[in-house]
Amino acid sequence: MLHVVEIFYTIQGEGTWTGTPAIFVRLAGCNLSCDFCDTDYALRRVMSAEQIVHAVREASPTCPMVVLTGGEPLAQTESLSLVDALRADGRRVHIESNGTMLTPLPDDVWLCVSPKERVDARMAARANEVKLIVDGGVPEEHLALFEHLPTVLLQPEGNKPRNVEIALQYAQKHPGRFRLSLQTHKLIGVP
Repeated sequence: MLHVVEIFYTIQGEGTWTGTPAIFVRLAGCNLSCDFCDTDYALRRVMSAEQIVHAVREASPTCPMVVLTGGEPLAQTESLSLVDALRADGRRVHIESNGTMLTPLPDDVWLCVSPKERVDARMAARANEVKLIVDGGVPEEHLALFEHLPTVLLQPEGNKPRNVEIALQYAQKHPGRFRLSLQTHKLIGVP
């Protein structure tokens, strides 16, 4: 059984897949305690992987992209059975992780790592995408782990003007590898 905060159909508002229709499955719980975390864990449901797949079908029978997010979606032991169930249902699974918990994932699962306090080097090596949270500065200490990725996304915490300015200036100083990634879903008023 998995602890679920919410399941909803919207667009991916961040990163490489911005603007792509997606069903989000927000799982409860995390192994970190970031002060800027925007996840509300108060609304929990306990669901099996099969119940989640059913809810995903109800949200959209045709949307191929399902994003597992949290908290930290890989903190729950049954997350991999959910990944398998979604893939068996014909869905393309994306996972948004802090990258601290070594978890073997199928090759066709898109892994976005957004390092916070620390990151497991093996998860960084597996990442398809990295989003660095800019909160008063760019966390350069994580860059060496993501040298294999041609693009580094700089995401201003909370879309706060000062953080946007820092991320934009950093990207402009390092053109070609760094890209600004705003939380567009918040800008256009969708979940």
